[in-house]
Amino acid sequence: MTGANPKVKPGDQVVVTGAAGFIGSAVVRALLDRNAHVVALLEPGADEQNLKGLDVERITADVRDAPAVISACDGARFIFHLAALYRFWAPRPRDFYDVNVGGTLNIVEAARRGGCERVIYTSTVGVLGLDGAAQGRAADETCHADIAHLFGLYKRTKYVAEHEVLRAAAQGTPVSLVLPTFPLGPGDIRPTPTGKLVLDFLNGRIPAFVDTTLNVVHVDDLATGHVLALEQGAIGRSYIIGGENMGMGAFLRELAASTRLPAPRMQVPRKVALGVGALSQLIEGRILRREPFASLEAARMSTTNMMFSDARARTELGYRPRPASEAIADSARWFVENGYVVPKRRGRITIQPGSG
Repeated sequence: MTGANPKVKPGDQVVVTGAAGFIGSAVVRALLDRNAHVVALLEPGADEQNLKGLDVERITADVRDAPAVISACDGARFIFHLAALYRFWAPRPRDFYDVNVGGTLNIVEAARRGGCERVIYTSTVGVLGLDGAAQGRAADETCHADIAHLFGLYKRTKYVAEHEVLRAAAQGTPVSLVLPTFPLGPGDIRPTPTGKLVLDFLNGRIPAFVDTTLNVVHVDDLATGHVLALEQGAIGRSYIIGGENMGMGAFLRELAASTRLPAPRMQVPRKVALGVGALSQLIEGRILRREPFASLEAARMSTTNMMFSDARARTELGYRPRPASEAIADSARWFVENGYVVPKRRGRITIQPGSG
């Protein structure tokens, strides 16, 4: 399946786009553990907190700037492309396409020109079909999405970008794809939509929940999965890098056990959650032109069973993630220790080790 895969060796020049981000910085740390020479490609104005103290070469370049991207990737043996506009709303909707699709095309061209040995492209499980999840069947890499169900510009543009990556692979570009599930852990400085769920719980902003399912993975395991995809994966092949499927109620109970905070007990019908999301999108997003507190896309995600199987990664890559409880506890601890939790709630929290 895998052929003669390259290995990351000490001194190898490896470019990581989105290197200061939540997942990107975890990939950087995984590569530094292998003594690679990491070139961190940073967007202009990026918060470099996650790279503090790390021995990396920093280059500032917008992935939409093709000449800058080609220059930054010159001489790279490997490229990990993680930079993306990952959110549910943006004031300029066109930015989703320009960053997620245009930026990816620029990386593919840079890899082609520079003779890069392998590109690892970070896609998303959001491009997969979930028809079976409603009946309790976990989706895998063979589940193709109904494009009518690709709600939101993030999913749509990632779907297009993945198509272009697969086209490049068919034309000879050595690229493999990683599909992250629901990452949690340290370094979620923005936070991402996934980390925001944990933070909202810590700050007492989840009085009720919708019955759904999440696949929880520790961000450091996700980073390891990226490197395994390079060293063990096949060109043109996709790998779900995930962890443990958990119902939302179980997820919140684990958060409660990890923090000694009470778990919400009230369950909200899915139609109510969708209605709140639609109203927030209309008033805050379209009328007030600000990011909605509860966007329609976030509501749709919260009402969808996001069940996934990472069996292919376990079998073909040797991927072995830790229990979800450890990811949840590490995420909560990081938000508490870095000042994201309001004082009146912080004083009530006692972080417990993961129960898994």
